[in-house]
Amino acid sequence: MSDRFQLIPAAYLLLTDDQGKVLLTDRRGSYMSHHWACGAAGHVEAGESVLDAAVREAREELGVEIAPGELEPLTAMHRTAGNGLAIDERVDFFFRVRCWAGEPTRMEPDRSAGIAWFALDALPEPVVPHELEVFDRLRRGTLPPVLTYGF
Repeated sequence: MSDRFQLIPAAYLLLTDDQGKVLLTDRRGSYMSHHWACGAAGHVEAGESVLDAAVREAREELGVEIAPGELEPLTAMHRTAGNGLAIDERVDFFFRVRCWAGEPTRMEPDRSAGIAWFALDALPEPVVPHELEVFDRLRRGTLPPVLTYGF
């Protein structure tokens, strides 16, 4: 019998405005500091569904309320850092959100230098690499329901 993956699940939110721009955050003080990333994202906590995690992360990181029915599944990404460490074996669920209550606001100044809207064909640099893969495929219309990264 071979070893089985131990995956860490996470929810990623692509808030999009009526022009198709996505809200990104300039990360600071944590994973991929000084990179642009999805406006809200985070690990699924014990006893929580990925949908509940997405709604919670939007509230905690952007101060907006999202109804679970507004979460449009985009893709699931199975990714690895290739080092065999359980902490680096991930499954990421990406959702697009077009409707929410409240004005997106930077709620965690210790983890973000700012938030801004960008067109998919004019993203800032650098973007977290695995998230950039999703943005690029979404822009090109080639985003599959499931993709892998790092294998």
